[in-house]
Amino acid sequence: MYTTRQMAGMIDHTNLKAFATHDDLAKLCAEAREYGFASVAVNSSTVAFCREQLEGSDVMVDSTVGFPLGQMTIAGKAAEAEDAIRNGCGEFDYVINVGHARMHDWGYLEEEMRCLTDIAHRAGVLIKVIFENCYLDKEEIAELSRIASRVKPDYIKTSTGFGTGGATVEDVRIMKENCGPDVKIKAAGGIRTLKEAEAMLEAGASRIGSSAGIAIIEEMKEIV
Repeated sequence: MYTTRQMAGMIDHTNLKAFATHDDLAKLCAEAREYGFASVAVNSSTVAFCREQLEGSDVMVDSTVGFPLGQMTIAGKAAEAEDAIRNGCGEFDYVINVGHARMHDWGYLEEEMRCLTDIAHRAGVLIKVIFENCYLDKEEIAELSRIASRVKPDYIKTSTGFGTGGATVEDVRIMKENCGPDVKIKAAGGIRTLKEAEAMLEAGASRIGSSAGIAIIEEMKEIV
């Protein structure tokens, strides 16, 4: 059983909508301060604005990179990651090139993961690698997790929330079984209730990405 503060500290409070305005993002940041969420997860163009909104708080700005399709060159993702870091992100979530995963081009994906992980760790920020599991079979998820066990990004992540499916307990378990002890798991995509969040944590996740973080915490307050 987690306290509400512990649960909030594992949630990335998310607004990745294409039409999010500064008013929307200011509200997101104010909510993150109030509830003590781990971060606000936002698109990279809004990092500097959100960093200003969160000045003086412990809430990090979590930037997307190569989002939501992952269909950028490694150099393109590297440039976006470096820009997000300059603008004040404390962590970033990048989407792998899913087409290369479907082709089993594991060398390319390890190179991509190593490049982005090196950029993050040189700058002292966290990195999460989004697999977009809805487009992959179970062995492909396992192989990507094994690559992560060698490269050691901080987290591997189930989904963008923009694909054909989101996080599943089974996928989190596969990732946990194959990523090694040095890599954590973020479950994201379709997690909207306390029961769903707890199931992901029990399966092995240690971070939850959700646009329903407030509802999850308010539900928890009614119980504890």
